[in-house]
Amino acid sequence: MAIAEDADRAPGDRPRGATRRPVRLFQNLQAKVAMVPMIFVALVVFLGGTIWTVVHSFTGSGLLPRLNWVGLDQYERLWSSRKWLVSIENLAIYGIFSIVGTLVIGFVLAALLDRKIRFEDTFRTIFLYPFALSFIVTGLIWQWLLNPDLGIQNVVRGAGWEGFAFDPLNNPDLVMYGLLIAGLWQGTGLIMCIMLAGLRGIDEDIWKAARVDGIGVVKTYVLIIIPMMRPVFVTALVLITSGIVKLYDLVVAMTSGGPGISSEVPAKYVMQATFGGQNLGQGFAASTMMLVMVVIILIPWAYLEFGGRRRG
Repeated sequence: MAIAEDADRAPGDRPRGATRRPVRLFQNLQAKVAMVPMIFVALVVFLGGTIWTVVHSFTGSGLLPRLNWVGLDQYERLWSSRKWLVSIENLAIYGIFSIVGTLVIGFVLAALLDRKIRFEDTFRTIFLYPFALSFIVTGLIWQWLLNPDLGIQNVVRGAGWEGFAFDPLNNPDLVMYGLLIAGLWQGTGLIMCIMLAGLRGIDEDIWKAARVDGIGVVKTYVLIIIPMMRPVFVTALVLITSGIVKLYDLVVAMTSGGPGISSEVPAKYVMQATFGGQNLGQGFAASTMMLVMVVIILIPWAYLEFGGRRRG
């Protein structure tokens, strides 16, 4: 009888005695109310500021913003500037080597600490400590260390190697690699801790099974552990990339963009055009191009990350 009644009922009808589910709009109301300030800031400050910047990049704004439209003149001037082209090239060089170097060094240090070595807490503190310093302090420290009259070159020559030369900050071809050394020194410790947390989350039975199968340690890391830590690597990659895009204070502290313009970066170009040159339109155009670069990288990654997961 019940089966017959169920068969006669339309697919969208609820069974007899079933209660209507409460509207979910008011569920977790306190949490939703607490999110209102964050949503407001995101919409008004970030999204609103972004739209305002993009709109004024098509104007001839000088010291103050003005809606006097000049079309693509600011972008034509931007891409005809040798300083901007050099800054893009420098950011690409620094970014590629920074991503690879930070991930490799951070993972290697984490793997070594994960072997349950003695004084692990001490080593972890030493490696992480540089991250607590500001980029200005880091830049000043490495400016002294790379100074040929005071730093590494002077020490090595004083030890008897008179022909030793290590002066990257005064060499236009090597200055970005000098900045890279300082950046790796500061940022690797944080990535090491993130990787170490990921390694500590790996089940010990996986290591036991790998040893039973006769798989070596390095091969276990490459074939088993690293693929399992994919979310950890994604998190580390996002943090590294965000630091690369906004690279500014390290350059100012170490080289101020020199020698010449050989260590210019986009963020410094924006600051110089906006405040030093009192040309808001040019600074906004450069900021918009930096946003476009981030979007070009972010959209394919988001599609592969979330689109593939949804299809799976």
